[in-house]
Amino acid sequence: MKKIQAILLLFFAAAITVNAQVPLKKGESQLNAGLGLSGWGVPLYGGVDFGVFNDITIGIDASFVSYNEHYSGVKYSSNVFGIGANGNYHFNTVLDIPKNWDFYAGINLGYYAWGVADNYPGDNASGFELGAQIGGRYFISRKFGFNLELGGSGTFSGGKIGITYLLNK
Repeated sequence: MKKIQAILLLFFAAAITVNAQVPLKKGESQLNAGLGLSGWGVPLYGGVDFGVFNDITIGIDASFVSYNEHYSGVKYSSNVFGIGANGNYHFNTVLDIPKNWDFYAGINLGYYAWGVADNYPGDNASGFELGAQIGGRYFISRKFGFNLELGGSGTFSGGKIGITYLLNK
């Protein structure tokens, strides 16, 4: 019986220690901002993530990119606006990752609207996109870090790079 109690005590202590390593806990939120990577140029993005469980976050983000192109000798400008929602699973607990790192993967659903100047020989476009992402953050302090994400959808289908600020830690 004492062995079982000792094992349970060790398991409980390990669970508390591992739980303390999750950068964004249930009830906390963080702001993200930076540059995206896509075939449409380099969009600016901003968003917020919310901890719904210690290893699961949901978030929303928005992006904007404007670029110029030539088509059949005509110069035109395009603007692409995107808004999306995401859900991520954070691997810190499972992989026992140090608390200044955060690795995650998830899915997203986004809507983008693409508008062009009047002299463009085509139509404006918009649509929904479903995507997946993997990413990581490195925190240089308790509240501030850098993020890198690959994948995604819409205006940042190649990924994102930027900063993260924890709001309530």
